[in-house]
Amino acid sequence: MAFKSGFVSIVGRPNVGKSTLLNRFTGEKIAIMSDKPQTTRNTIKAIDTGEDYQMIFIDTPGIHKPRTKLGDYMVNVALDTLNEVDLVLFLVEATDSKPGAGDLYIAEQLKQVKTPVFCLINKIDLVEKEQILPVISAYKELMEFSQIIPISALEYESAELVKKEIKKVLPEGPKYFPEDMITDQPEKVIAAEIIREKILQLVSDEVPHGVGVEVITFKSRDDKDIVNIQANIYCEKKTHKGILIGKEGSMLKKIGSLARVDIERLLGTKVFLELWVKVKDDWRNNDLMLKTLGYKK
Repeated sequence: MAFKSGFVSIVGRPNVGKSTLLNRFTGEKIAIMSDKPQTTRNTIKAIDTGEDYQMIFIDTPGIHKPRTKLGDYMVNVALDTLNEVDLVLFLVEATDSKPGAGDLYIAEQLKQVKTPVFCLINKIDLVEKEQILPVISAYKELMEFSQIIPISALEYESAELVKKEIKKVLPEGPKYFPEDMITDQPEKVIAAEIIREKILQLVSDEVPHGVGVEVITFKSRDDKDIVNIQANIYCEKKTHKGILIGKEGSMLKKIGSLARVDIERLLGTKVFLELWVKVKDDWRNNDLMLKTLGYKK
């Protein structure tokens, strides 16, 4: 039996369900999720290995019109993956009757690559069945896709259907990663992302996009089965710092408590987590800060 392997990029507008689909493909929580757009800031690889295949899925930041240097970086990261993979999954929403401006822009970028493209029409669970056919027709007119597949990223069956079709187009190739490996992200990086996810979940709309997380200590204690993690949460305004800390530290405690549970699940051990909040004015346009937080190549 021939072994097939390859890299698959997931692209789309912010908040169309790319991270949800990525996690569904592997059955593990690799990418953080939020109902707020522009949650993903870097490419994240999730690895799914079967008996005769290995699929390396790459979740990319949502392609949008950038307003900061961080935004520029995120969009460039997403576009850079298009020519470096074996297949592109273009994720759109069934709840939109026709392609929006963001979808049209991404389609224009996709027309310039030789990579095969599947159009995945996500969130079919939110619309009536008769609403899906007109959406499929609208995307057929947009460009020539290798396949158009209606899905719900929340459902296991959809992920398995897409993987079955992906396997048909992947080339024969090597096993790029060990079969028990599910992501190339260091544990330290995932821990920082989990902390940021809890901020996205708990804090009002204005604050999270101006938040960056840097894990400054990540080490196991010699005397106990416990990992010490210390992290800085950077925000852009003093008022945001007050919101993140909360009355008598209540919000910061809540962020830390929720993050610790997920990090312990990830590491399979107890975690002692300490968080500090620091103000860095306009850090999203600061090259040094972007590099410090891993947002510079």
